[in-house]
Amino acid sequence: MKGGIGEDVMRVLFICVGNTCRSQMAEGWAKSLGLEAQSAGTHPGQSVAKNAIEVMAEKGIDISNQVPTKIKDVDIESFDLIFSMGCGVSCPDIKFDDDWSLDDPYGGISEKYREIRDEIESNVRQLIE
Repeated sequence: MKGGIGEDVMRVLFICVGNTCRSQMAEGWAKSLGLEAQSAGTHPGQSVAKNAIEVMAEKGIDISNQVPTKIKDVDIESFDLIFSMGCGVSCPDIKFDDDWSLDDPYGGISEKYREIRDEIESNVRQLIE
């Protein structure tokens, strides 16, 4: 893994449709674990989902200042790894390193957000092992 002494930190991009839940939580986890990270969406919403902010805060990670970003506003060439959250993202100009196939908790109960948050944590931790 990148990030050792004298090495560049791994840069990771997380993409989904709305960029309000899963990709935002992934960005928060990655940053909290020492990676450089950003998230974006093909059709971003207005703000990060309240439940996503709340369940991440339960883990001591503040994503309340993150904002949905349109994928066209991101320099995808500057990232080492790019992941789709599993929401049927269609980006013909982007080669994904993996699709995490995560259910979309948007509009659901907090427990569903917690389940997805924990799956994302596991996936992000595997990147640094």
